Parts: sequence; C-alpha cells; structure tokens
Amino acid sequence: MYQSVVRIFATTQAPDHQCPWQAEPPERSTGSGVIIGKGKILTGAHVVADATFLQVQKVSDPDKVIAEVEAINHDCDLALLNVRDPRFMQGVKPERLGPLPRLRDAVSVVGYPIGGEEISITEGVVSRIEVQRYAHSQRNLLAVTVDAAINEGNSGGPVFKDGRVAGIAFQSLMDAENIGEMVPSNLIRRFLEGTKTGKAPTVPGLGLIMQRLENPLLRKRVGLGPKQSGLLVVGVEWGSSAWGHIEIGDAILSIDGHRVANNGTVQYEGRFRTGSEVLLGDHFVGDAIPLRVLRKGKVLDLRIELKPYVALVPRSQYDTPPRYFVYAGLVFQPLSLDYLRTWPEWWEKAPPELLHHYYGGSRTKQREEVIVLSQVLADPISVGFDGLDNTTVSRVSIAGSRTPGKGIVPRNLRHLVELLEEAKGVIEIQISDDSILALDPAEAREANARILERYHIRRDRSRDLSS
Repeated sequence: MYQSVVRIFATTQAPDHQCPWQAEPPERSTGSGVIIGKGKILTGAHVVADATFLQVQKVSDPDKVIAEVEAINHDCDLALLNVRDPRFMQGVKPERLGPLPRLRDAVSVVGYPIGGEEISITEGVVSRIEVQRYAHSQRNLLAVTVDAAINEGNSGGPVFKDGRVAGIAFQSLMDAENIGEMVPSNLIRRFLEGTKTGKAPTVPGLGLIMQRLENPLLRKRVGLGPKQSGLLVVGVEWGSSAWGHIEIGDAILSIDGHRVANNGTVQYEGRFRTGSEVLLGDHFVGDAIPLRVLRKGKVLDLRIELKPYVALVPRSQYDTPPRYFVYAGLVFQPLSLDYLRTWPEWWEKAPPELLHHYYGGSRTKQREEVIVLSQVLADPISVGFDGLDNTTVSRVSIAGSRTPGKGIVPRNLRHLVELLEEAKGVIEIQISDDSILALDPAEAREANARILERYHIRRDRSRDLSS
C-alpha cells in the first residue's frame, strides 16, 4: 500500500544574508514525495530548496538512491525530482493526478513525519478551498485546507482522494490543531505542463495595487453603476504586466473573463468564491489575458501579456546567492525579505524604514530596488561611519559631475556599482537618516584589497555584478 510514497533526505546550505559572500553551515532534513512517472518524484519546493545533495528511499527498500532537482516552482511550492537509477522503479506503479476536490471530500495525507521510520497515514476531509498565503513564497495562491495533521517531515507528501493525488501537503495552519493545507492538483498540472513544455515555472503577477470598492460613496465617485463591481487601482508597479495598460483610478471589472466583486473576489470554476489572485495560477508568463476596466466613465476591454511577479522588496528567494557589493568597507545589498529575516521576529524588530519599504513600497522607473548599507567593515577609510548600517542609500553625489549637489538616486545595485566605480572626484553617499559618507575614489580602490583580505572576502561583489 502506498508503495509510490518516498522519503526524501536533503542536505541544504542556505546563504548568509548578514555576510552575503558566504553561506550558512549545511543542514540535514527529511520530507516526503510521491512517484508520478518513471524516476519522477513530486514533492514540495521547500523540501529541496537550497539543496546540495538529495537522496530518496522507498517504502519497500531501505537503501537510498541519489536524486536531482529537475524542475522547481518556489511560487506554488512544488518540485520535480529525477532518479537516474534504473532499479528505482522496480515494484512501483506511478500515481495519477485527480481533479480538484470538493468541500467535505474525504482525503488521506501520506508521508514520513519525524519521529519514526514507517509511513504515516492521517485521514480527514476538505474543509476549505480558497486563496491562501504560501509561507514558502509569500504568494497568494489557491490552497486546499484539510482537517488532517501535516507534521514536519510529512510535508511534500501526497494527499490522496479516491486513489488519486489530489494535492501535495505543504504547510500547517498556525494556532490550529490537526489542520493543514495542500497545493491543489490544478496547480500541480500547470507546473508539470510548464516543465514538459519548457515554460517558466513561476506564477505571473499583474503588478497592481488595488483597493476594495465596498464603500457606496467611493463606488459612486469611481463611476460604478448599480450592476457593476470591481477593484480600484491605486498603484501600478513599473515594468509589470499592467504597466502601460492600466492607469491609477481605473476600476478593474473583470479578469480573464471572471467578474470581480467589490471585495476583490471572483467565482472560480463556478463553485468557489475566493480572491482574484486565484486566476493567475492558471497561467504562464507570456500568456495574454483579457481585462475589463472602467476608465473615466468608459468601459474598456484590454488584453495584456503576463510578466513575472517582481516586487520592490523581493520576497523569499531560494537556490540563488545574495547580491552584494563591498566598497571601501561599505557593504551594499538590495533589501529583501531574506535580509529582513536576519532579525529575530523581524516583523517587529527590523528597522521601521525597511519594514515600510517591504509592506508599502512599489517599483518605479527611478527606483527598481532599495539599496541597503547593511554593514560597515572597520578600516581607517571608514572611521566615523560605524553605526550607520541598516540604512538605505538615498543619493550619490560626485564632485565634478553634472549634478554634484543634487546627486543621483541609484536605480538598483548595478547602477550604484557603476556610479562608484566611474567616480573621479570625491564621493558623497547620502543615506536615509540624512548622514553623509564621504570617500575619495583613489583611496577607496587602495583600501579595497586590504579590507577583502582582512575580512576573508574572496570577491568584492556577487557574480552577477561582474558581467
């Protein structure tokens, strides 16, 4: 029984966002997965994120075999592993995907929770189907809640309904007993289809900041008729899917043919009322979808091409090293959720300015990233700058340039690197508390070598900034 369910042994090594030129010590963990094809194992992305070595073990065989990540989608927390050993499939029949379940359907969660060596089966029913925040990616996507325990180690394992895989267990609800959530089969199908056809595995984003239109007076001021409903656009992320198509003040009436209610929900598949974000999970980057908007009293039917979701402050990132630049003992890196998490209880303890950018900031043409002065490495050239870390770069002024007094706002980390490396005159870096860091470019270049050697830093920048 359940011969297709496997245990996954992962060795992972996450990057160190306090010292972005190095990594954290390796860690070992276990998870679960299910065989869905010849040598193909479906599991959760969080089970194998930042993995350096993977092994899997079948129910029927105590010997472990080596596995590799073939495809991964961190947005919807799914990964596909590949086992090359031809003996792996002996005695195993791959499982098939089932349809999206219905409320009150009976399901079985199967996997290997920590604390034992044998397979575990917990049973329950589907209690909710709606958009939820995925802890792994911080994206709002469709999830299925089941009243069955999903414990550590069990995660990544299959949830069966009527003998077919209805989902992949991926997280438990905090402050609730024996309640868990699974990635539904429709998102799994999309992930596998994208893997097969070579499409980007990420879930696209619209790039809209929207406000509910539940207030009658606000609806009237926007111009909605008594039979119309939708969401008010209060911001458009630069470079996003909606950029150049949607304007601030527009009302989004429908997305992909689904009417948007005043509370931001849609009727999904004709039977679930949930957040409009659910519609993005059905599409790939590059797909074109229709949007109906109300603009200055006129209804417009638009068609926009979906692009990747990109935030001013990137959410959780995996399988990629941090980006950084060390200049005269000053360590610069883009603000990210991973950097915020270097504070215990970051949502309360991180600097308020950084939290403001995370929760309320949006990308513009002038500012694609928030650049943080994350630390100041002690050296004669940086004397007096200690205590100015964990602030953001506001402007860079260079003596002798066209705008020495006004300064330039760096668009992103690469732009900051260009400004500093091309400088001929004295550099003044203004940070968010209005302090000024003054540097002589010639002295900075001379100091860099000794600072890198003193602090055992192999490279003064991440590899992406070398090209």
